Amino acid sequence: MENTKKLPLLCTRGAFVFPLQTMAIEVGRPLSVGSVNFAADNNVNIVISSQMDLTKDNPPYDEIYKYGVICRIKSSSFKTDHLRVTFSGLMRCEIHNIQEENGALFCDCTALSDVVDDYLEIEVLTKKAISEFNIMAQKMRRPVFNLPSDNIDLTVASSLADSYAQVFVQGVAEKQKYVEEINLKNRLMMVIQSVYRERQFETVEKEINEKVKTRLEENQKDYFLREKLRAIKEELGDGGSYSDIDDLKEKVENEPFPANVKAKAYEEFKHYEMLPPNSGESGVVRSYLEWLLGVPWYQRSIDNDDLNKASEILDEDHYGLEKVKERILEYLAVKQITNSLKSPIICLVGPPGVGKTSLAKSVARALDRKFVKVSLGGVHDEAEIRGHRRTYLGSMPGRIIQGMKKAGTLNPVFLIDEIDKMASDYKGDPSSAMLEVLDPEQNREFSDHYLEEPYDLSEVLFIATANYAENIPAALYDRLEIINLSSYTEIEKVNIARKHLIRKQMELNGLKKSQFSISDEMIAYLIQYYTREAGVRQLERLIGALCRKSVLAIVKDGRKSIKITRKVINEWIGHEKYEYGTKESKDQVGVVTGLAYTAFGGDILPIEVNYFDGKGKLVVTGQLGDVMQESTRIALDYIKANAKHYGIDMAFFETHDIHIHCPEGAVPKDGPSAGVTLTTALLSAITNTPVSSDVAMTGEITLRGNVLPIGGLKEKSMAAHRSGIRKIIIPKNNVKDLDDVPKEVKDAVEFVPVEKIDKVIKEAFVR
Repeated sequence: MENTKKLPLLCTRGAFVFPLQTMAIEVGRPLSVGSVNFAADNNVNIVISSQMDLTKDNPPYDEIYKYGVICRIKSSSFKTDHLRVTFSGLMRCEIHNIQEENGALFCDCTALSDVVDDYLEIEVLTKKAISEFNIMAQKMRRPVFNLPSDNIDLTVASSLADSYAQVFVQGVAEKQKYVEEINLKNRLMMVIQSVYRERQFETVEKEINEKVKTRLEENQKDYFLREKLRAIKEELGDGGSYSDIDDLKEKVENEPFPANVKAKAYEEFKHYEMLPPNSGESGVVRSYLEWLLGVPWYQRSIDNDDLNKASEILDEDHYGLEKVKERILEYLAVKQITNSLKSPIICLVGPPGVGKTSLAKSVARALDRKFVKVSLGGVHDEAEIRGHRRTYLGSMPGRIIQGMKKAGTLNPVFLIDEIDKMASDYKGDPSSAMLEVLDPEQNREFSDHYLEEPYDLSEVLFIATANYAENIPAALYDRLEIINLSSYTEIEKVNIARKHLIRKQMELNGLKKSQFSISDEMIAYLIQYYTREAGVRQLERLIGALCRKSVLAIVKDGRKSIKITRKVINEWIGHEKYEYGTKESKDQVGVVTGLAYTAFGGDILPIEVNYFDGKGKLVVTGQLGDVMQESTRIALDYIKANAKHYGIDMAFFETHDIHIHCPEGAVPKDGPSAGVTLTTALLSAITNTPVSSDVAMTGEITLRGNVLPIGGLKEKSMAAHRSGIRKIIIPKNNVKDLDDVPKEVKDAVEFVPVEKIDKVIKEAFVR
């Protein structure tokens, strides 16, 4: 790049030296001292530029402005712990390639000259700026600059603009604008506009001061008259209360507030009456009284005790989720027997989209209670839970009390969403404040800093939600009743779509039953090839898109009804977005079908093994995580330890390299359930024995050949069933989990429980 030089760089905290200006700067940071010393020792110029964030001691290079000024060091002197250096500005420059060398900062800089468009226009602008400066000098009663009366040239114009920026412009970003503006005409315009703005500001400020003075005099007059009126009323026995709080007083007197709340309200009334009506504190007291009396202290809704009706409502709103529904009905039954209003703290844990929030709304509808929701995602301030004390400006109650006021009753269903996403910092730990909310032994007297009076939360039915149970703070986890919501199976998604989603989207888009039809087969096609999720949010979006396309076809093309087919889906939504797992078409050597449990449900996981001449290396590909990497080592070591049993020559492992691969290498895979699959694939490849394509397996293996239990059997068996698998080998300890597997899967698939890897091999190998 032409006219580019390498010069030392001084990064300042908002200090600017403009061309043809002189300024002293205190230099203390080691890199800054190094840059100054290098420039002084080698008699070279130095580039000065400011950092963007003045609070950082060592700003990253991308936070140093890329335009600065080339300066010359005029003098320097040592102080106690820093250098005091006087710089003289030379010209603007653009900064490139900042780097650190030998304890100093350097940069490549390109000198920038002023751009001059029209000499005559610049002369006119300079005279206008001088005129504005003279007006400023008269008001300040001192000269601003030594301004020339004639002989105005480009140097005078540039110096005038830079002098103004050096002395009068405030703020780092504002000064940087003057540094980066190389067009002299634009820079003079900036100066004139800034001076004019300052003059306008002074005029407006003077008017405001006059208005404030007048209002203060009026307020003093009003205060005097009101005090005199109060004294007259007291002499007449009429009292001195303000009419604007009579309604609040009447509310306290006529409604059954607790004794401590009434006492607090009367205390605040007395305080309020002693304040001038226009004082700032009167507004604070009034706001507090409105909050104190607006929160429910005695209002309760009557619960629905009809268990059959509650069960009907839960079934109407949600398909499946039997354990959650059963837990709610248990709560209702216990409440009827004990007549106790003490509520459990339920926490629904599951991936996004499985219906945690909507289930809480259904619980409120089933109980005939008010519903209120508070989200804690990203909350890191304790005051968000407990509220701010009234001494703070703009204080208000915490989210719990705000939610109770919104509910209007003492016994709502209170959803605390994303309880696993709370954070803590210097402002406090909100999870500690949540302890008092969720602990049944403490929440009878919940303390809100703003409200000040203890508040009873014991009648509230709290329902919390979380995506990951392990992220819930330990102290809170101990007080929650965890109910896990696993991802929906394909059959469940089809039923949810048929019973809820299609009807909902048809109503939203104005479709009648006769105008839109979609079969279960097409719903399954959408699920398999257009969605990959634990819940049904994307499925609902797709159904909504089909409904909107249908409305367009009916209105625009005059069609009477739309039947959704595969062709229609491909035309309106696009080609298939995901691959749908299918089993191998024939028995193969070294290829075994495993089963995986993902955040989107179950899926098949084929594992391939091959070997070739080498030096005994083990190669693993396909983005396998640490746990699966360990499983491969365990599987290979088990085979080596039992090589004689399987008729394998030990020399094989020294003369061959083994390659294990899991297809779909872009998808990370991990988890302790692939051990038996890896062992079977290795044995199949080494012994050249094919594995049945109708068999899938899951389970972990130990070095002694024992098969360990796994999780997600329901989802895995569903994936195997839809892929055409006829036999699934599972750990014996997972037999109890077969109760959760749908009947249609158990009728179509043979489950073979095993304890040892030998039985796995016997069931899987084709002899």
